[in-house]
Amino acid sequence: MAETLMVVGSLNRPTPPFEHANGVGLSVLAFDGETGRLRLVAEERSIDNPTFLCADPAASCVYATSEVPHWHEGTVTAYRYDPARRRLVYVNKQTSLGSVAAHCSLDAASRTLLVANYGGVPEGEGPDRAIAALPLGPDGRLGAASASVAHRGRGTDPERQERPHPHCVLPSPDGRFVVVADLGLDLLASYRWGPDGLSPEPVAVTRLPDGSGPRHLAFGPDGGLALLVCELASTVSSLRFDAATGGFAMIDTVPALPASAGLSHASDIRVHPGGRRVYAANRGHDSIVDMALDPATGRLAVMGHRACGGRTPRNLALDPAGRHLLVANQNGDAIAVFRLDGDGALGPQVGLFPIGTPMCIAVLGPG
Repeated sequence: MAETLMVVGSLNRPTPPFEHANGVGLSVLAFDGETGRLRLVAEERSIDNPTFLCADPAASCVYATSEVPHWHEGTVTAYRYDPARRRLVYVNKQTSLGSVAAHCSLDAASRTLLVANYGGVPEGEGPDRAIAALPLGPDGRLGAASASVAHRGRGTDPERQERPHPHCVLPSPDGRFVVVADLGLDLLASYRWGPDGLSPEPVAVTRLPDGSGPRHLAFGPDGGLALLVCELASTVSSLRFDAATGGFAMIDTVPALPASAGLSHASDIRVHPGGRRVYAANRGHDSIVDMALDPATGRLAVMGHRACGGRTPRNLALDPAGRHLLVANQNGDAIAVFRLDGDGALGPQVGLFPIGTPMCIAVLGPG
């Protein structure tokens, strides 16, 4: 089986709350889909704290957000992988129009990179935009933001929800909306998105339970279901997406943790390509929860928990064939690899690749 190239972002700059920073920045790894093994191909150190990545396989580009809490404006950096030289080549950089750039995603149809700014400075300082849309050139080059919106308000948790904290931004499956999960405001905000740009206000707002802290959203393969992991409540919810309005209707919510778990915060979520399995990561309990999903009803059932193969599982990735789940263990300095069965059930750990402070894994394409 051919190898798949994956790019890993790792902390290389100690800053509160990231005191543990043993990484180099960006690493290109080759993944063997048969054995689950990883090997190092290249490293790139010319970036600060790339905590979230988004890949554009068509352009052989990867986009990395730099998360440095005291910066008033975050940055996004573009690199192109050069197979002849087996290295990442710097393309360019743009500001994200807000502090603590924490998430990015690609809208391939419009050739736009969407960026969410968590917000690490007092409200109103700097541009303080919740999300920004950056156009991409034919060569993958980042343009200056062409659209942006701000969020205002606060949630019920005085420490974690003292202001808006957008933590995820995704295009809807049909490309007509941009959806933002705001951890600080306990909501999903959907903006109209199209040739005229981004609507200045949300066209649909889905309220979530107080103090839940929505963190990451993932759409199922048919686009009709969405799965949401809430960091503060440590829950996973399934929602029905309304492609006409951009809104969501809650279907089911299950705990991401076993009843005996102590303090923990959920981090990431992935849906298996078959649409019948969902995985979420728990930091503190240091586990992966394996859930069965009924595509017809949207109901979830917890099938079990498995040790994450390290400490502080921050990010999850699936190989293109849906045969393995990769876990970036931030404070375990390693990526753990788990085998999945044909339906996506979480199987045994089959690999462990040492790497300093891994924060995110992005699939770039065939090696």
